[in-house]
Amino acid sequence: MLTLHHLEYSQSFRILWLLEALGAEYELKSYNRDPESNLAPDDYKALSPLGTAPVVTDGDLVLAESNAIIDYILDSYPESPLNPVAGHKDRARHLFWYHSSPGSLMNLQSIAMILGLLEARSPWPISSLLKSVFGQVRKLFLNPRLTAMLKLMEHDLGTQPFFGGDQLTSADITLVYPMYAARDKGLFEDGFPNVAAWFDRIEAIDSFKAARAKDDRPHIAFRF
Repeated sequence: MLTLHHLEYSQSFRILWLLEALGAEYELKSYNRDPESNLAPDDYKALSPLGTAPVVTDGDLVLAESNAIIDYILDSYPESPLNPVAGHKDRARHLFWYHSSPGSLMNLQSIAMILGLLEARSPWPISSLLKSVFGQVRKLFLNPRLTAMLKLMEHDLGTQPFFGGDQLTSADITLVYPMYAARDKGLFEDGFPNVAAWFDRIEAIDSFKAARAKDDRPHIAFRF
């Protein structure tokens, strides 16, 4: 049986939601973060060479990387509407948003996080120099790309209710992590009613509620 090794407040929530949405049989093994480092504990990191969440095991197989895991699981459910097939009217839209999660939204937020950590943890006067340099990186690269991405999200969610089209797909599931991380940072505070409606929509889905119950955390907050 497939086992999801679930780290609290992490990307592995996506796999938990996917498995609930599929009605799959699986074993759930939960791990808490190290209270001092806020990172995965040693027994979790020992599961795979990457030492990152999520990780699933299936017999002798150990698999990391969210979208690789999603694809692997969905291979066993070829008729699932969570993966629109070739020729489906929403196939291209689904593919774009499915791959935008690791390809764009996650990367942009990760870069922003790294820049902020370097600024905060570097001694003066290095920190002052970094703030000046990184300010230009944000102005010329990060902010324009992130703004364009958020505007496209708002537009597309105004034409169809889900990132994957007319119904929930794995595009929505893989985007749940960076979307909540973005909301926690206040990126959707003004002028994103369609995005706000998407959050309300997914939180009303039974499989999302079931995943939240099994996650057993007091609130939805994800950590890089």
